[in-house]
Amino acid sequence: MTKRLIAAALVLAAAVPTFALAETPEEKGLRIAKEADVSDAGFADFTANGKMILRNKQGKESTREFKGWTLEVSDDGDKSMNMFTEPRDVKGTALLTWNHKQGDDDQWLYLPVLKRVKRISSSNKTGSYVGSEFSYEDLTSPEVEKYTYKWLREEPCPVKPELTCNVMERYPTDKESGYSKQIAWLEKETYRGYKVDYYDRKDTFLKTLTFHDYNKYADKHWRPGKMMMVNHQTGKSTDMLWTDYQFKTGLSDGDFKSTRLKNLR
Repeated sequence: MTKRLIAAALVLAAAVPTFALAETPEEKGLRIAKEADVSDAGFADFTANGKMILRNKQGKESTREFKGWTLEVSDDGDKSMNMFTEPRDVKGTALLTWNHKQGDDDQWLYLPVLKRVKRISSSNKTGSYVGSEFSYEDLTSPEVEKYTYKWLREEPCPVKPELTCNVMERYPTDKESGYSKQIAWLEKETYRGYKVDYYDRKDTFLKTLTFHDYNKYADKHWRPGKMMMVNHQTGKSTDMLWTDYQFKTGLSDGDFKSTRLKNLR
């Protein structure tokens, strides 16, 4: 009897560490989000050229071209800037975004027709970005601190079913967000995002964003060649095509001032 009790005690003792290390779905989701954030750290800055293809419900397309700049900020969210170069009716239109880990992000839009810089208020960030299916909120980076998380499952990745993705829900903590939740698919090994489903404030399925044609830069940093946003409620869609990524180009904080928007080239 004594030997059986000792054996049972040893089995119980061996099981305790496993139990203690078990994660809740919320803890696992947060851990994966943090790991994804760390996996892309150290890029410093990058520039890229882009093309935006807007498609209405009937399939009619219009095309715009732009340039993009992004700066990594070690103690806060990243800073980014996009400026349209074609066609003439949007040429010179530029958006500057300062992402923050805490509090509202800062965004400024320069409209060359009005020759003035307009600040985007937090209550307006749900609006369409230059008529596309991307909102101003979608142009901000998903800082870990801006969401709570819940891991759901593992399954084949959308777009790349030969890979395995972690699927998790993330809930914006910002009451001004246009979304009640997002469901994200992140590849297990590299944390590349392959799909995000967006639900509006009424918790109705709104949009899907998919990522395609990834390439790795500087032996570490993965970037997509195409991002496709489909609005399931309107039937419209917008593609963003990215080319000519250049990393560590020497950008600095001074390149991301709102006063520079009028003079971008």
